[in-house]
This record gives sequence, structure tokens and C-alpha cells, in this order.
Amino acid sequence: MSIFTGLNINASGLALERLKLDTISTNIANVNTHQTVDGDAYQRKTIDFSESLKQFQPSNAIDQPNRRSFGVKVNGIRQDETVVTSYDPTNPAADEEGYVVMSNVNTADEMIDMIQALRTYEANASSLEANKLILKKALEISKD
Repeated sequence: MSIFTGLNINASGLALERLKLDTISTNIANVNTHQTVDGDAYQRKTIDFSESLKQFQPSNAIDQPNRRSFGVKVNGIRQDETVVTSYDPTNPAADEEGYVVMSNVNTADEMIDMIQALRTYEANASSLEANKLILKKALEISKD
């Protein structure tokens, strides 16, 4: 385990939260987009992520190799396939029954997700600063 592992874990968390914020802002910007280039209504996007595990070989031969966490990794961006319709027979995009497929973005939900992502980003930034301070103190101790 490297002395920089903590910094790498914090960096992966910061990158994930930034991607989440970018995705949330795209969702909010398209809340009223009822027809995209493909002709369909805008579908809400979410980030699919998981823990980043790496194989670790112990220093002595008796211990079994195991896996350690090295932060998070993004698996991809998913689209929410939920269909939201509204009755508007005067709309040119309405079907034969008068329903229009709308964007499935809920602004209130996106704002909640944004606040959560901001708080998580702040926590990662604080942890990164604490990790840097610990490394700085370790270097000061080694000077004596």
C-alpha cells in the first residue's frame, strides 16, 4: 500500500461527484425537452458506479492474496426508461389518443441529488486536505 493511496481514493471520489454534478445539470437543463434529435423525449440520466477493487499480494508468503479498495470507478451512464405522458391533443407530437411523451426529469429530485453530490464532494475535499496534512506532518517528523 502506497502513501499516496489515500490521495488516489479521494481523487476518485472527487471525480465521481463532479461527473454526477455534470449529469444532474444536464438533466435539469433538459427538464422541458420533449423531443430530442432521435425524436423521443429526453430521458433522465444517472451514474452507475462501484467500488474499485485491486488485487493485493501480501508481503509474506503465508498470507493469502486479497483485494483492497482503491476508491470508486464509473461503470457507465444509465438512462431512466420511465415514460411520463401528458394529455395535450393540440400538441403536434401527440399520439392518436392525445397523449404526449414528456421528459421524465423531476426538478425537485435533481435538486436533492445535487445537494447530496455537493456535500459528498465537500467531504472528499476535506478528507483530501486532512490526508495532505498527515503526509506533511510525516515529512516534518522525518526531518528530525
